Amino acid sequence: VTRSYPSLRVASLSDLAEGEPLDFQYPLQGQTCFVVRLGVSAVDGVGPGGDIVAFSYLCSHMGCPLIGQYRHEFSMLGPCPCHYSRFDLSKNGIMVLGQATQSLPQVMLEVRDGDVHAVAVTGLVYGYHNNLEGAEPVRGS
Repeated sequence: VTRSYPSLRVASLSDLAEGEPLDFQYPLQGQTCFVVRLGVSAVDGVGPGGDIVAFSYLCSHMGCPLIGQYRHEFSMLGPCPCHYSRFDLSKNGIMVLGQATQSLPQVMLEVRDGDVHAVAVTGLVYGYHNNLEGAEPVRGS
């Protein structure tokens, strides 16, 4: 059985203040992600400024949690508390320093009627062989 990513409303455009991440779970329960308005244009960014992006909070190196590690002044997530990896959120979450060898998994977004929806994930969330298997899926919108 082939499963597809759910569409999940994660925020309204008006909810997103520049530099203040909002957390959500996607595509499975327990896979914590965040959406943030960077204030600078980003690759695959959405919204009027192309600056809204979303990513997994699990470091692609060894899965250490990156919650609380957003650095607005650099549009960066990190350093990872385990091995110091840093990821450029304006450039698809590419690793810019540290032990990681893969980009941070990016949640692909769409804007519909003033709401931001998660619609897919590029890259593999650490600890999963398939981003859509291994836990209960989130309930889509």
